[in-house]
Amino acid sequence: MFDSPFHRSSIRAVAALAAVAALGLGVSACSSGDGSGSADDSATSDTRVISTDRGDIAVPVDPQRIAVLSAGLAGYLFTLDAPIAITDTRLLGVTNLDGGFPPQWADKAEAQGTEELPAGETLDIEAIALAEPDLIIGGGQGFSAVLAGEAYDQLAAIAPTVLIPSSVNTWQGELEAVADAAGESDKVRGLVEAYEDKVAEVGAAITAPGLPVAYLLSLSTNEPAFIPPSAALPELLASVGLSADDVLAKADDPELYGSGDSFIISNELLSKVGDAPTMFVVPVAGRTLDQLRADPLYASLPAFATGEVFELPATSYRPDYDGVMDTLDRVQQLFTS
Repeated sequence: MFDSPFHRSSIRAVAALAAVAALGLGVSACSSGDGSGSADDSATSDTRVISTDRGDIAVPVDPQRIAVLSAGLAGYLFTLDAPIAITDTRLLGVTNLDGGFPPQWADKAEAQGTEELPAGETLDIEAIALAEPDLIIGGGQGFSAVLAGEAYDQLAAIAPTVLIPSSVNTWQGELEAVADAAGESDKVRGLVEAYEDKVAEVGAAITAPGLPVAYLLSLSTNEPAFIPPSAALPELLASVGLSADDVLAKADDPELYGSGDSFIISNELLSKVGDAPTMFVVPVAGRTLDQLRADPLYASLPAFATGEVFELPATSYRPDYDGVMDTLDRVQQLFTS
């Protein structure tokens, strides 16, 4: 039979609609018959097998239409020039349920003709299926990862589905994982080398402010929140000489929230926990640095009182590769002699 691109696209469309119909009837289908999407003897030269927490999965060698279920992972894939058919757009502190691509990769998404995955309390399985993906990538950090895990069997009925474990919580680990899933691993080394060069450049160029440095997370609830030293942002800036204050010890080792990269304290503890000589404020749907300066609770902190407090964008909090490079550029501009 003649195999044209139009013929293959038609087959994908029929398969997608069939998957939606099957899901509506509560029927699960996958290559192995158990809803896992695992690799089996049907794997061909057009596929390769990768290992995941859900087992071995046969994914396309050269995927052409990727559905991305987490905006936090989409940035890596756009950096890798992977073809994204549809993606979640909710990026913490940057975008919301109103839609629209995050500014840092909006141009790339529009150039590719990427569709926006409608946001909601559950995944829009029908929209994913109608996008005709040949690969689905989800997981990572946040609410979207929870939704993808809950809908895994439905997703695997549409296309091979790779969920990045939440335990992969560094940007390097996420970059490597999504690149492996998308068949773009050959580009990773060059990106990492560019990052290492940037770290060396920034570390040599800046004069460190008063150390150690504390990281204040500005939330919509207006509760004081801090980022622990082990989280992505403090570790990134420690690599250029900005050692992080041990805010966890000062807060008497409170419980960490979510993926372990923040904790909330009482107003009464703020003067104790936030007494570092230098502070970065990261607004995540909360007040800006200028707004916090007008609050006597914060204005009395040492870093605020001496003017050694600086704002970083929300993209610095859980940065993808471009977020990492942008954050390093900003720090270089702030502290170059």
